[in-house]
Amino acid sequence: MASESGKTTWPELVGANGDSAAATIEEENKNVKATVLKEGTPVTKDFRTNRVRVWVDENNVVTQAPTIG
Repeated sequence: MASESGKTTWPELVGANGDSAAATIEEENKNVKATVLKEGTPVTKDFRTNRVRVWVDENNVVTQAPTIG
């Protein structure tokens, strides 16, 4: 999925290292800030077009497709 401003979702990063995934996301879409978060971390439910949350397990492995929001 892509928009005028770049990619909006990264399913290919599931299983990747969280920090590397965040760097890839920011490289592929210069309009977002990717944040690595451990599964279960409480977050706000607001939707932001400049934010991507990268959910990782205890081994820093991405567990779900990072998506803008």
